[in-house]
Amino acid sequence: MTPSTGPGGLPGGPPEGPPGSAAGSAAWELLLPAASAPARARGRALQEALRDAVRSGRLPPGTRLPSSRNLAADLKVSRGLVTEAYEQLTAEGYLRSGRGAGTWVGDAVRAARPRARDLAPRSPADRVDFVPGTPDLSLFPRSAWAAAQRGVLTELPHESLGYPDPRGLPRLRTALAELLARRRGVVADPERIVVVSGVAQATSLLASVLHARGTRTAGVEDPGSPQHHALYAAAGLDTVALPLDDEGLAAGPLDATDVRLVVTTPAHQFPTGIAYSARRRAELLDWARSVDGLVLEDDYDGDFRYDRAPVGALQGLDPERVAYTGSVSKSLAPGLRLGWLLVPDWLADDVVERKRTTDLGHPALDQALFARFVERGDYDRQLRVCQRAYRERRDALVAALAEYFPGARVTGIAAGLHAIATLPGRHGPEESFLARVREAGVVVRSLAAYGHGGAAGARAHEVRLVLGYAHLSPGRIRAGVARMAQAV
Repeated sequence: MTPSTGPGGLPGGPPEGPPGSAAGSAAWELLLPAASAPARARGRALQEALRDAVRSGRLPPGTRLPSSRNLAADLKVSRGLVTEAYEQLTAEGYLRSGRGAGTWVGDAVRAARPRARDLAPRSPADRVDFVPGTPDLSLFPRSAWAAAQRGVLTELPHESLGYPDPRGLPRLRTALAELLARRRGVVADPERIVVVSGVAQATSLLASVLHARGTRTAGVEDPGSPQHHALYAAAGLDTVALPLDDEGLAAGPLDATDVRLVVTTPAHQFPTGIAYSARRRAELLDWARSVDGLVLEDDYDGDFRYDRAPVGALQGLDPERVAYTGSVSKSLAPGLRLGWLLVPDWLADDVVERKRTTDLGHPALDQALFARFVERGDYDRQLRVCQRAYRERRDALVAALAEYFPGARVTGIAAGLHAIATLPGRHGPEESFLARVREAGVVVRSLAAYGHGGAAGARAHEVRLVLGYAHLSPGRIRAGVARMAQAV
């Protein structure tokens, strides 16, 4: 009598037939690769093949397996090897058996979930994506990075692979202190630098420490980063939107609040692109001293200034009232998850302890690699490569806007990786413009999308766009602007 089979021709129901039957054949096909493994690894391979077949659902619950004698004959292995595999998987719960009743797939096992999805943000290839925040990842210096990696693996002492100092490897903190002092005018003490996974972690660490000290609100620039609300809410802090003027954070609205923590991007404000004036910097520090407060300076693209020397960091004016953070997300790649936080002396111990309890320190190999990359001048060379490429793309964007949108005003182009384009009123209203270009395959955000309290809203029919260009080739930039013009 021919045995019944389950899904995919797998055996199920009545006892299996002799070798060569449907049951024996199905099991033989699933386990054949294991049978061809080297003799010493064959038993282990057979067990793993059976586990995988059960987990994946190829052998569903209730499936009756061939007898150990029949399966051994089909696979041309010893019966003892099959018996041992059945016994091991029965003990683990994958199989069940009874005297004289055969061996079956257990009911406790459920098919494995599908493969993990990739939730990384990506834009379809047929769209032109002007959303800011991503550098050109093709500029990543693979050869130099690989050489640094080989050098580190050769020279790194064994003990350096243990749990690191939660602040970071002394070698990297020393290299960062020299780099930040030289390039950004920071007062950098290696003892107060904490290596972090990026600006987001730096922000979370600082917010958590300040919350433990009684802080309940943080002032954020309006317009500003849309991530601030979620980051501070996770640490228990509310956010207060603080409006900007042409010089930076407006002093009057700040003085009218009771906040004692303010988050700023003074070298190149995100997203407007303005650099805080000297007067506004002084006012901001006076405010911090008067309320015993703190300014968190996010120097997210301070190295990318094209028409004159970069504006120095605010932290250099008062290291005890300004915490400073940055990362390699724009200069190298965001996927490296590597950044730094420079904290005032009065906060250092608490931040270091919070970092310790959060993740026991940043990966030691990554730190040693980046330290070597900085020490040997590779990082400075990478910044020069990026500056040349991004200046060319900025110029391509300005030229394309002038050609396809005559009368457009472009601001925030002296530095950074994005620009603000204010289009003539005939292209509005803004909602209609955005809908049309979206249908044409262009992804773009308005300045209003970065407003926390409405301060970034457009006037009447005015269209104000935040255009990221670093990740696009000059040709792609021109094609995207042309596509927008055709759509409207």
